[in-house]
Amino acid sequence: MTHPAPAIHHDAANCRFATTVEGVIAHLDYEVEAGVLVITHTIVPAAIGGRGIAGQLVQAAFDHARRCGLKVRPECSYADVWARRHHETVGDLLG
Repeated sequence: MTHPAPAIHHDAANCRFATTVEGVIAHLDYEVEAGVLVITHTIVPAAIGGRGIAGQLVQAAFDHARRCGLKVRPECSYADVWARRHHETVGDLLG
């Protein structure tokens, strides 16, 4: 079954990208250190897992970093694996 892509919202005040699917919140937390967006956690509850939401959250973080001229350091294990799988499109942002 194909699920529509959820709207990802950037909560800059709390250093978070988030979405709500079926009333359940998924989010990615980050910090910015010396021009580097550090992805610290990607959380997708099991109730809405398996839909590619984590990848969409990580993509949103990388897109934001590119727009803002930031490098990205994925400390979250999921984000690190995602970045390795998409190295051809995000490799220039890794720092």
